[in-house]
Amino acid sequence: QMQLVESGGDLVQSGGFLRLPCAASSDTYSFELMGWYRQTPGKKRELVARISRDGGSNLVSSVKGRFGISRDDSENMMFLYLSSLKPNDTAVYLCYADDNGQRYWGQGTQVTVSS
Repeated sequence: QMQLVESGGDLVQSGGFLRLPCAASSDTYSFELMGWYRQTPGKKRELVARISRDGGSNLVSSVKGRFGISRDDSENMMFLYLSSLKPNDTAVYLCYADDNGQRYWGQGTQVTVSS
């Protein structure tokens, strides 16, 4: 069973920066899409960013210009870069991967932004 493990979550001040790695337990070359959602209590899970196998990426409008996404298939890794963080970016960030019709999820990493 393929596993995804996020890390890098932390408590940061408004305006701060974080890098969130997502490590896969198997080769990521075949993953059509990888990406990140975020979840806050009482709210629907929100897609933040995604990146395709050819490197094309999309970010939700609320994070454009502040967040970035990349993947390194040689290391079976994906990264989310968060900058100019705001208190409403506070959430559990979860990575996912789509492989041949199967979606895999990580357990999530907590990002907390203080004002």
